[in-house]
Amino acid sequence: MSTAINRQMQLAGPGFDFRRVEQPVREPGIGQVRVIVEACGICSHSDMLVGSGHYPGVTFPLTLGHEIAGRIDALGPGVAGWSVGDRVAIGWYGGSCGHCDACRTGDGVYCAELQVPSVAYDGGYADVVVVPAMSLAAVPDEITAVEAAPLACAGVTVFNALRRSAARPGDTVAVLGLGGLGHLGVQFAAKMGFETVAIARGDKTGLARQLGAHHYIDNTTADVAKELRALGGATVVLSTTPSGEAASATIDGLGLRGELVIAGISMEKIEASLFQLCHGSRRVYGHASGIAVDTQDTLRFAAQTGVRAWIEEAPLDDVAAAFAKVTSGAARFRVVLVTGN
Repeated sequence: MSTAINRQMQLAGPGFDFRRVEQPVREPGIGQVRVIVEACGICSHSDMLVGSGHYPGVTFPLTLGHEIAGRIDALGPGVAGWSVGDRVAIGWYGGSCGHCDACRTGDGVYCAELQVPSVAYDGGYADVVVVPAMSLAAVPDEITAVEAAPLACAGVTVFNALRRSAARPGDTVAVLGLGGLGHLGVQFAAKMGFETVAIARGDKTGLARQLGAHHYIDNTTADVAKELRALGGATVVLSTTPSGEAASATIDGLGLRGELVIAGISMEKIEASLFQLCHGSRRVYGHASGIAVDTQDTLRFAAQTGVRAWIEEAPLDDVAAAFAKVTSGAARFRVVLVTGN
């Protein structure tokens, strides 16, 4: 380490009054690694949930940030398979118990003892983090730290949802929403070989095409379900918006055994009749992000295919202005804090 001081942009209590705090850099414990943070994405809905104190288990003061990318600076006792200098990323999955049924079946992101950076330990709005080694994903050489950060959360969420869905190359897949999640979802869907449909509000045909979509539906003027049926019905609709109404409007556009996969989270309700679901054996289910190996797969696929988040950068010390821009909707895609490390 070039310095023994860790700059953290900390919240003393619920709300988003960020203050700069300098703490001594600590040594990693058993099974932990110390990572020099080079970039950390602002994940608006999740960071707001944690910073407002509404996420279970949150205590203050805390340091936000769970889209972390950097390099390993020190290894704790018992860590194998990693070396000082390795480039790594950490997302919403920040470690788990390793022994429950969810962990043993590869679904550690659903572990009851899931460790989320900024909740279980200090997050990445900082110069340095100490994290469990099991949370690490290797970052390919082709991807910068700034590019890797949002792929470690937003990226793995949509990539993993698509590859675990019923869709296969050549199938019709629709992505609802063209924001921070959706613009990545469209890119991944197109690169996976799906006939890709983008759905959003207003005329965003040019944007959708630029992202790789083959078709665009404006859900403010078109009957979404009718348009999807005209394409033969969607094998999968990936909903990345918080709108329950918009998600509900896609159900009748699902084909035989079609799936509505929910990746955008809110407290809004989806409405569907029993007939809608039974007719064609349709399914509606939610999807969380994934474990560290899923993030690693996401990064590798992005490196191979050129999928990237559309990013605005901001210095770590400007976190208050950057966070306000994201939460106000002024930043349409992803904002990443850079430390200068």
